[in-house]
Amino acid sequence: MLKKTIKYMDYNGVERTEDFYFNLSKAELTEMELSTTGGYAEMLIKIGESEDHTKIVPIIKEIIFKAYGEKSEDGKRFIKSPELSTSFSQTEAYSELFMEIATDADASAAFVNGIIPNDIQQQVAAQQPTLTTI
Repeated sequence: MLKKTIKYMDYNGVERTEDFYFNLSKAELTEMELSTTGGYAEMLIKIGESEDHTKIVPIIKEIIFKAYGEKSEDGKRFIKSPELSTSFSQTEAYSELFMEIATDADASAAFVNGIIPNDIQQQVAAQQPTLTTI
């Protein structure tokens, strides 16, 4: 799980600093991998190598929206929904995060590494180190 502190200006002109949470479970990663012809990871590699920005932008949005959620107070659940993702997308915090990921390869890699479980991170790094860059 990635806890990302984002500083942004809200629509009332108030500067805010808030923590946001992002996570992809093993089940979600497996579903993404198996539901993409040739595999999701392979698709990311091909898009990254092609540097086709028309394909990169929707992938960045998809990953952010799939990973965004809120922890339950007891820590047992990580709550996700289209409504929560939409709500987050309507903030300047989302805009700040999107711009950081879209314009900085290191930030992109750090985000992806932060949202996947540690054991999966280690497996991916051992197999193909370039999987964590978009």
